[in-house]
Amino acid sequence: MSRLTTIAKHLAFGALMSACSFGVFAEAPPISDKQKKNAEALIQKALDSDLGFEIVESLTTEIGPRLGGSEAEKRARDWGVKLGQKLGFDRVGIEEFTMPFWDRGHLHIAMTAPYQQPLYGTALGGAAPTKTQIDADVVYFRDIHALTDIQDGALKGKIAFVDGDAMVKSQTGAGYSQANQRRRVGWQHAQRGGARALVVRSVGSDSHRFPHSGMMSSDDGEWAEIPVIAISNPDADHLRRLHQLGKTLSLSLHSESKWEGEVDSGNVILDLIGSEKPEEIVLIGGHLDSWDLGTGAVDDGAGIAITTAAAALIASLPERPKRTIRVVMFGAEEVGLLGAFAYAKQHENDLSNHVLATESDFGAQTIWQIVSNVNPEATALVDEIAKILSPLGIVRGGSDVAGGGPDIIPLAAKGVPTIRLNQNGHDYFDLHHTPDDTLDKIDPDELAQNIAAYAASIYLLADSAVELKKN
Repeated sequence: MSRLTTIAKHLAFGALMSACSFGVFAEAPPISDKQKKNAEALIQKALDSDLGFEIVESLTTEIGPRLGGSEAEKRARDWGVKLGQKLGFDRVGIEEFTMPFWDRGHLHIAMTAPYQQPLYGTALGGAAPTKTQIDADVVYFRDIHALTDIQDGALKGKIAFVDGDAMVKSQTGAGYSQANQRRRVGWQHAQRGGARALVVRSVGSDSHRFPHSGMMSSDDGEWAEIPVIAISNPDADHLRRLHQLGKTLSLSLHSESKWEGEVDSGNVILDLIGSEKPEEIVLIGGHLDSWDLGTGAVDDGAGIAITTAAAALIASLPERPKRTIRVVMFGAEEVGLLGAFAYAKQHENDLSNHVLATESDFGAQTIWQIVSNVNPEATALVDEIAKILSPLGIVRGGSDVAGGGPDIIPLAAKGVPTIRLNQNGHDYFDLHHTPDDTLDKIDPDELAQNIAAYAASIYLLADSAVELKKN
């Protein structure tokens, strides 16, 4: 029996149980029979549709890698506009912004002592180039905490290597924030110590020789003045073993990564205009850019496909929902949520009309939980939505959980209510920011389950008369 057949049978059973168990309300239910019927029809249509996979296949194949600010990201914006027009959105456009552009360039890194061995590495976003090839001994640090204790100037002439551990695979991605500290702020301490370069264990849970890229943090607007390289988990393991044997480690590296000046980027906006409250906006989306090592299928072509396909299915209903549904294909997320902050700034005068926001940006595996941060009346609505999503294997999570996704952070900070459809991220940190982030990692059935959940929940939230914002 296929996964889709199983889900379809669960839907039929869920509808029967809902009629038996939830048919009596002390007052009018937050979801009408008509709305419930439309939501269940959207779920079934999503499960039967290949639209989402066709979207992510098109983006990753026709456009490829889409580094924020690059020519490829511009082609992706044009692709997004054409897609929105093709799918029948009522209003399609691009909201432009400017940004600094960082280019990876060529990298060479190898171990030269105790013997010669090439390493697999990648420059981290915001890193400086080498002026000439660097050949230097390595100072080993077991973790980021050991590096932060270094005294100023103590690393002069050396290459600092920050080890750590490969992330433990988990459904929620727990451990990423802590592990990510070596990538984000390690350079500040290495540079303070006078190191010629910093090498870190890449932040991921895989055992392949595929290093994970990612953006570093600036220090009060200042960026690294030294090269910063992430090496794969197996290579980091190798250096650790040699260190434990008491061997002197030396590396040779040359990196061309550098800032290239200001360039144009933008957010693609696709609107389904509400039938009764067009000024009220339910915002969904993903980020259009990707790191340049893979084709950005999992991070975040999948999110673009999930939210765009969900909205397109809602557009196929006989009438528009009451509120406007806006799909935002955010630009330049990977290099600092630049599109998200630009959107919040450009819409600061109408953010009060944004009644809900959420983003899909955690891969393409199935959704398992819905959480929310809306007012109490709307919390009851989300409770009922969770019952409709239950046959998809989705459970109700916290009812006061701030979030919505990385690109939603600037909106949530301004008081926009959020929901989050939490995905199973067990394989996410095997793939994200690596050459392994390619289309073959996406299961079409799992992608369809995501679209079904988004289509039903966003339709019900957009068509409801319930106030979503907290007072």
